[in-house]
Amino acid sequence: MPNEYSSSLPAGSTIGIVGGGQLGRMLAMAAARLGYHTIVLEPDEKCPATQVSSSQITATYDDPDAIDTLGVLCDVITYEFENVPLETARTLASKTPVFPPPAALEIAQDRLVEKNFLNDCGIATATFVAIDGQQELEDALSKMGGRGVLKTRRLGYDGKGQKMFNGPEDDPQGAFGQLGSVPLILESLVPFVAEISIIAARDQAGSIVSYEPSRNHHRDGILHLSTVPSGVSPEAISAAQQAAESILSRLDYVGVIGVEFFVMEDGSILANELAPRVHNSGHWTEAACAISQFEQHIRAICGLPLADCHRHSDCEMENIIGEDVQRTGQMLLEKDAVLHMYGKSEVRPGRKMGHVTRLQRIICK
Repeated sequence: MPNEYSSSLPAGSTIGIVGGGQLGRMLAMAAARLGYHTIVLEPDEKCPATQVSSSQITATYDDPDAIDTLGVLCDVITYEFENVPLETARTLASKTPVFPPPAALEIAQDRLVEKNFLNDCGIATATFVAIDGQQELEDALSKMGGRGVLKTRRLGYDGKGQKMFNGPEDDPQGAFGQLGSVPLILESLVPFVAEISIIAARDQAGSIVSYEPSRNHHRDGILHLSTVPSGVSPEAISAAQQAAESILSRLDYVGVIGVEFFVMEDGSILANELAPRVHNSGHWTEAACAISQFEQHIRAICGLPLADCHRHSDCEMENIIGEDVQRTGQMLLEKDAVLHMYGKSEVRPGRKMGHVTRLQRIICK
């Protein structure tokens, strides 16, 4: 084998993870399997990731002393969510390699910047317009026939920070203030027939691999099910994978990325959003592939070779949300069901408590 991975981090090295939620937890578990230690920076001392990581720095994400300590103790640093303060990522990157690069964070943290970036990459999106006031909103909605989805440009996830307009009957009066009088983006509603997501990874040498896309189904703005195979055309799958590869190359990206797409009736695709991290819609890879998205990410950031993304089974991944935890006993009785709980002690409506992946058909490689 060529010596292109001679600079990979040896077993026993330390990976810093900014964020201690379930994604940080699963990254720490994957890192441990490959022989790495992990240090989590997270203000919640009872976070899911601390249960499986080597140690935790309990501090806010912008604490200067904590940032300095993490940079000194770690050989490489990553993050589990895209709302890490950009200055934190840049400060860490001045001391220690940070993957994915802070530039990816900067793009993903602002929906307007993100949409413009996607278009600059030649990737189509829904029509969008920046909204900085109530009158701008009313004018833009009028041009869109009263239909669109209004979103905060920054923050917001799982349907939060959004307001839907389904036609002229939905009065926009006061909507700008209802979303906090902050910079917003109005996106046109598109008649898609499916939503899919691509989970792809790029290593430090520029090699790229992609998992087969999942078809995603939401409830109340939160991902409920991801199914594989997606059932969309090979042409749509190829276009989505090529778009993801363009994004990774443009950003000189290292690590796993999740990119969501709308599939139209004619088979064309529109990019919805990107997430510079491992992604909820890729949790199925943990049970249906030899190498999960989490291990793939650890391999990429540590300079190890990326693995083949083939899956050995058709599957369905269901998020366990809020009171769904009461059904986990029943899930354990299901044949070919792989349960993963996140170690969260408090059950709240809309809170992701775990996931279950149901293997539906074993296939040959």
